[in-house]
Amino acid sequence: MENNKELAFEEALSRLEEIVRALDGGAAPLDESLALFEEGVRLVKLCSAKLDGAEQRVKILVRGEDGTVSEEDLPPMQEGGR
Repeated sequence: MENNKELAFEEALSRLEEIVRALDGGAAPLDESLALFEEGVRLVKLCSAKLDGAEQRVKILVRGEDGTVSEEDLPPMQEGGR
């Protein structure tokens, strides 16, 4: 598998889905299941980091009282609000 840091979000999510299916099947030997689980944990962290980065880049348009429109950063989500 290529370096996880180079994967796009969609690629990482797709690979994570493959891992879940493989682990759900229960046919893999213990060592292979453990390796898949560890890869899955790394992919979850990668996806989470990519989502956090995207969230920080999102802007919102705000209309002022005078009718002008300005661009502001999206306020951070509260913990547990995801």
